[in-house]
Amino acid sequence: MINNENNHQHYLNVTLENENKEDENEIIISFSGIVRQLKRFLLIWLAVSIIIGLLIPVGYAVFASDQHKNLSALVSFNYDGIEKGKAPDGSTFDPYSIKNPAVIEKALTSLGNDLTELESIRQGISIEGIVPADAQDKITMYKSIYEQGNLNAGEKMLEVKVNPTQFKVTFNYSQTTFAGQDAVELFNTILTCYSEYFFETYGFNQALGSAVNVLDYTDYDYAQAIDVFDSTLSTLQDYVNTLSKEDTTRFRSTTTGYTFSDLSNSITTIKDVDLDVISSYVTVNTVTKDKTTLLAYYNYRIENLKRQKKIAEDELKSVTESLEKYEKDTIIIYGDNQDTSEYTQASAAYDNLITRKINAQKSVSTYAQQIDQFEKRVADLNGKAAANKSKMEKVESDLEALSKKVNDLLKKVNDTANEYYETVYLSNAYSILVPASTSALVTTKSIIKASMEPLLILEALVFVVYFGVAFLTALVVETRKKREQTAAAKNVQNFVPEEKSEITPDEQNPVPTETAEQNPEETSHIS
Repeated sequence: MINNENNHQHYLNVTLENENKEDENEIIISFSGIVRQLKRFLLIWLAVSIIIGLLIPVGYAVFASDQHKNLSALVSFNYDGIEKGKAPDGSTFDPYSIKNPAVIEKALTSLGNDLTELESIRQGISIEGIVPADAQDKITMYKSIYEQGNLNAGEKMLEVKVNPTQFKVTFNYSQTTFAGQDAVELFNTILTCYSEYFFETYGFNQALGSAVNVLDYTDYDYAQAIDVFDSTLSTLQDYVNTLSKEDTTRFRSTTTGYTFSDLSNSITTIKDVDLDVISSYVTVNTVTKDKTTLLAYYNYRIENLKRQKKIAEDELKSVTESLEKYEKDTIIIYGDNQDTSEYTQASAAYDNLITRKINAQKSVSTYAQQIDQFEKRVADLNGKAAANKSKMEKVESDLEALSKKVNDLLKKVNDTANEYYETVYLSNAYSILVPASTSALVTTKSIIKASMEPLLILEALVFVVYFGVAFLTALVVETRKKREQTAAAKNVQNFVPEEKSEITPDEQNPVPTETAEQNPEETSHIS
């Protein structure tokens, strides 16, 4: 009996020892435990989050404020050809001409500032084209089809040419001494001055002004001064006639009250009346400051005009021969009853040859007339004596009056042409859709927008740390508590048999010795 009791106690000890080892490796965690720890560290997390939410924008405002000294404006171009990336004169349009040094110089000068910061201002301006919505839609559609495996859609996507008509212009004034409202005023003045630059460049009046500026006629002999006036008026009339052909609205200037047809008639009147009267008087009376020098000038002009006439004649001959040999493309259309029709296609090359022939013929005719005129002047000058002083004074007075008329007419042509280009031809060619502006609210929004990304990242990291600490703390606390409860339960189990049972189950139901001896395997298993 004693041996059997000892064997049973040994079995209980082994079993309890194994259960204790399993409890040591057991990890306990519960959702309610995590929530309790989240509540425990909630105030700390909120405090850290608020501090970071304040420090990041303030840090950006203090240390990165220069990066947000940006002004932006939106400008638009609207004329035939801009959608193809062309300027009004047919050349390639350069949007970066907005930051042309001449434009910035004019803006600074108009505001009474010196030009020391011109280059830093120019470098602070950037231009970004805004892709048209239809082009974006096409690219998006082709991209979607291409991603589905259609290679042709990829080729179509590459063929879509994007030529923006609107541009976002940005001015970063951090490297300049301008700030706040002064920077806004300067930026808007630059955009306005570009409007004038645009019209001067593509309104063709700048080229006109340099071509027809009347020189000081007093530096020339009288006959030479007449030639200068004649050349000026001829150039001016060609320009006005070109505008008259382009103008389909019969534009009349509100400033000058003239149409281009009126201006052309005025030029013709000055040439045929005023200039011819002076020219004939000078020729008939041999009015000259230096007869010998004037003869040399006439002879030089005659020789030079003959050379130019020979070049024009050669070109005319070459163009005429090319036209005779030129064959236009022909399309043959077959009818139902075997009737055929032939149509000749229009050809740009053929039209260009026709234009060249007309210009060459005009040049030959002009040179011939000028040669004849100078030869007559030479004959008259050789056969007569030079005029007296009174006649010279009369010619000088007439030339002075003519100069005033030509200068006045030149101003009227320029004013009329400028108004035509700005109000008709290029009325909506350039416009400022959204001018630049600044305010404390805009600056604050810019700083907040820039600090949002790092702020969100840091706030996310803080939340991860907060949740991780709560999770690990709950894990440790719950596991320790569970182990303490398990250990307490085991202690209770160990003491229950000693306290409550005076008679063991074996004593109540003794196992016969004979049975134990008869089943040695079961006894061994229990041990």
